[in-house]
Amino acid sequence: MNDSRTAGAPALPALGWVLLAAAGTFALTMGARQSMGLFVGALNTSTGVGLAGVSLAFAVAQLWWGLTQPIAGLVADRQGAGRVLLVGCLLVALGTALTPFMTSQAGLTLAIGILAAGGAGMAGPAVLMAATTRLVPVERRGMAAGVVNAGGSFGQFVFAPIAQGITAAAGWAVALQSLAAFTLLALPAAWVLRSRAAPTAAATPGAVPPAAPLGARAALARAFALPSYRWLCAGFFVCGFHVAFIATHLPGVVASCQLPPEVGAWSLGVIGLFNILGSLTVGWAIGYQGGRWRMKSLLSLIYAARALAVLVFVFAPKTSTTLLIFAAVIGFTYLSTVPPTAGLVARFFGPSQMAMLFGVVMLSHQVGGFLGAYLGGKTFEWTGSYDWMWWADIVLAVGAALAHLPIDEKRPAFAARPA
Repeated sequence: MNDSRTAGAPALPALGWVLLAAAGTFALTMGARQSMGLFVGALNTSTGVGLAGVSLAFAVAQLWWGLTQPIAGLVADRQGAGRVLLVGCLLVALGTALTPFMTSQAGLTLAIGILAAGGAGMAGPAVLMAATTRLVPVERRGMAAGVVNAGGSFGQFVFAPIAQGITAAAGWAVALQSLAAFTLLALPAAWVLRSRAAPTAAATPGAVPPAAPLGARAALARAFALPSYRWLCAGFFVCGFHVAFIATHLPGVVASCQLPPEVGAWSLGVIGLFNILGSLTVGWAIGYQGGRWRMKSLLSLIYAARALAVLVFVFAPKTSTTLLIFAAVIGFTYLSTVPPTAGLVARFFGPSQMAMLFGVVMLSHQVGGFLGAYLGGKTFEWTGSYDWMWWADIVLAVGAALAHLPIDEKRPAFAARPA
């Protein structure tokens, strides 16, 4: 690892500790969050609020997870990531632990949609990616983003089968309490990722000195004045729609196909496993400062692959093998959009306000997530199947693949002069 310290500056944590802390935190919070879809049926039965009512709580969670990220990112940019991550992990544990005690629509929305989701947003990718970007050398940021993102997928791979196993052995309430306890294991990571200092890259011929930091309002105005940033937000909206629909309703798809519930748990786990491979592959493809593949090309390819995977699944026979194969294919593309999306934000605006600006992109992602989670439940109530949601997935994926083509990956002109 290149020495990224300067004279008189505090030593930065070793690369391995940074990646372990960030990836481990994402694994624990995402593992708990992405396993919640396993409990939709149990929550519906225990509360009697109806599938659409439970779906609304999950939809609010998608939206609130996104809304908290720009705010958490702003605080982390100014105060450091450590305190934000500490509070976030505690809220995830609290909301998850309280969920079995909620018996109404309002209670479910509070526990799942506000407490747990808000905490996951505070300890989510906007803060984690920005903290990692600041604490690793520039030439290793692409692969580091892939590793951190893979951590979230590893959490889903591990925790979905564990949650299903605990449910079978001790009941769904105990399973939720166990997920809450596991989340607390992420607390030590807050200390490792507490630094706000960005590593100082070695001077290179023609290098441009970093611009003076902008205020939050000016930074947002400048970001939205950039067409490529707007296209990036539009594409990530589609990603959120896909991810939330699948995470929330894939167990329901399994049940509607009259397959055992274990298939739903293993499908979510397989998605997480193959997303590890997808995240690491995309991180490698980004390479050193985006040198191997253009990030916008990777994003277009990922969304096009999703459209094709869903199209094949619609016409395929619905067996356990089909579900697991579909989970593997969709898992490879599932969250592998995060490293190139975060990489483009860092390229456009630098690391100083990345947490806030990537948080805004994540907010767009979660607006899509709100619609994916809520409309999945409403569509099933209206039609008795999820067919219309799959067709919406296909259309939106094609649109996202096209939306990334106009993105200009060159560093914007404003980045070359002081703000």
